[in-house]
Amino acid sequence: MLPASFLSSLQNVKGFNNNSFEAIHASGEQVTSIRINPAKWTLDTNRFLNNSVSISPENAVPWCKHGYYLPERPSFTLDPLLHAGAYYVQEASSMFLWQMLEQLIPSTTNKKVLDIAAAPGGKSTLLASYFSDGLVIANEVIKARAAVLVENCTKWGSNHVIVTNNDPAHFQSLKNYFDLIVIDAPCSGSGLFRKDSTAINEWSAENVKLCSLRQQRIVADVLPALKKDGILIYSTCSYSPQENEDILDWMIENYQLSSMACNLLPEWNIVENISTKHGATGYRFYPDKLKGEGFFIAAFKKDFLSENAYLKEQELAYPSKKELQVLQSFYPYAEHGAIFKQNNLYRLINKEWMHDLKLIAKHLYIKKAGTEIGAIKNTDVIPSHELAVSTLPLENFTAIETDKETALRYLRKKEITLSSNTGWQLIQFCELPLGWVKVLPNRINNYYPSEWRILKD
Repeated sequence: MLPASFLSSLQNVKGFNNNSFEAIHASGEQVTSIRINPAKWTLDTNRFLNNSVSISPENAVPWCKHGYYLPERPSFTLDPLLHAGAYYVQEASSMFLWQMLEQLIPSTTNKKVLDIAAAPGGKSTLLASYFSDGLVIANEVIKARAAVLVENCTKWGSNHVIVTNNDPAHFQSLKNYFDLIVIDAPCSGSGLFRKDSTAINEWSAENVKLCSLRQQRIVADVLPALKKDGILIYSTCSYSPQENEDILDWMIENYQLSSMACNLLPEWNIVENISTKHGATGYRFYPDKLKGEGFFIAAFKKDFLSENAYLKEQELAYPSKKELQVLQSFYPYAEHGAIFKQNNLYRLINKEWMHDLKLIAKHLYIKKAGTEIGAIKNTDVIPSHELAVSTLPLENFTAIETDKETALRYLRKKEITLSSNTGWQLIQFCELPLGWVKVLPNRINNYYPSEWRILKD
């Protein structure tokens, strides 16, 4: 049962209908949606029909070109395509970010983007797909959640993503740097009541107030890093006005920001709401009106220039000439990017972002940047899992297509049987790489990361 004080707090909020709202939460209905990876999901849909997930145009999420509803929730853990980074399980309402980007930032070239509260990675992977020729910084302050963010960004495979593990206040030194900042703010979570019953028990008016103060702090901390005329997108999975419209009014009262509006199609049933004090536009998603969970999103343009600061670079470690030769003999495409060393591992990033990587390295703690190629042992390269699941060219490696049973044995890090030549081989499923094996004369070594292996039977 939904808290009476929660329902009472929404009685005068535009779009809220107490009867239908309570009915949809009592119905037990669940909506499952995914967003496909356009850099990986390139095969005909029918090739996936015998697997856990299949998509069809009639089930498309209307406001996101890569989003699809599923007729039922499969066992995602037991779908090799998920581990290959072919799609991300994302709530449909939150995919409206894609629509907002298409309308507000149609030109994506060379844009620098920050997702400040990024874990587990839904919006970061969406940003990586949309800004395919930009630079995406995905940040998470909590160390354990940052590890999950690294995993999901790695599986997505993009080479233009840097994952950081910093408090939002640390970004103040990068003044006037980002073209876009996305704040999917930590919130009281009422928008997820239908999916997570524990969130109902944890909700309180006191927690809403605490979340509101935290949201203000995050905005204040990161706003100096946004360029003049840059765009700030703010969202929550909360229904509470204190975390939504009131925050929009607070932003306008304290900073020179202009509210930005989007065009909505009537059939989407998204509710446009205007804040009471300063007329800022926000968008509310109600599960009794559309196929998705509770969500709120709004956008602003920054109308002022933060105080300029000289941004210093940090020099990186680079491979020696001999090391570079070893790397290029193993992976010829390495010459198409910039290679640097991190903890005796060799990483590759797009050349145009090398200067920015040095700036980020000077000011922030980096968990992952670009794509890890591997390590050098004597004159051999031990390839990294990041390379296997990346969207970089892999044509020079032998790939072994497997059935689902073999793919799952591999993902459980169990022994598998293959007919193959010796050496490093890519294991793939539906023509998408899952990781490496090394075939030896008398055995096959499984190099799938132990910490990511499937534990479920």
